[in-house]
Amino acid sequence: MKYFTLIIAFLLFSCGKKEEVLLPKSNVTIVKDVKDHSPVYIFFKVKGKDTIADLNRKNAIISTNWILNIDKRLPLKLAIPEVMKMQDKKRNEKMHQNEESENYYSYADSIGKNLAFLPFTKVYYKMEKPKVGSFVVYFRKGKKQAFIGNTEIKIADILKLFYSIKFERVPDLVFLFDKDMTYGEYLQYKILLQKDVTYNLDKLPVEYIF
Repeated sequence: MKYFTLIIAFLLFSCGKKEEVLLPKSNVTIVKDVKDHSPVYIFFKVKGKDTIADLNRKNAIISTNWILNIDKRLPLKLAIPEVMKMQDKKRNEKMHQNEESENYYSYADSIGKNLAFLPFTKVYYKMEKPKVGSFVVYFRKGKKQAFIGNTEIKIADILKLFYSIKFERVPDLVFLFDKDMTYGEYLQYKILLQKDVTYNLDKLPVEYIF
């Protein structure tokens, strides 16, 4: 708990005002350190009966690596549209663009007792259903594994299954995430996918949020 408080204090200081971001936690580290970075925050806020994703990007410098600190309580349907805004801003920048700069999600490393990072620069998001004919790997809210149709499958076995099928025409591999799952749950899936699946791929699957 002391460690987690230190992370919150870091975020409060960085924002310069009294707000907090509750980060997801994992015992798997993907990236330990990111140089030349600037922070982006997406806060969890409640206004009346509505939950709001409050984006603070005032410290985001286009030419640097961006670290997105997103509150784990936010549902994907609110968090990802804000992420897409930031992706579009960097991808469409012409004057100060740095093609080597990356985008990362931050999370708390429960083993190393520090911040860890997950790259997502090449991920493209769509807030809709995948096209018919795609090979859809579905991640449901509250589940531990993935689904292909109604069949549950271990995340580590996704590519093995995909490559074992003799398609007449090889379909696009896409990931579909339940829009109502929390960002914290989403990041747990993403860490496992990076560890067991996507590091093998030259082109990352498009991610659908629906």
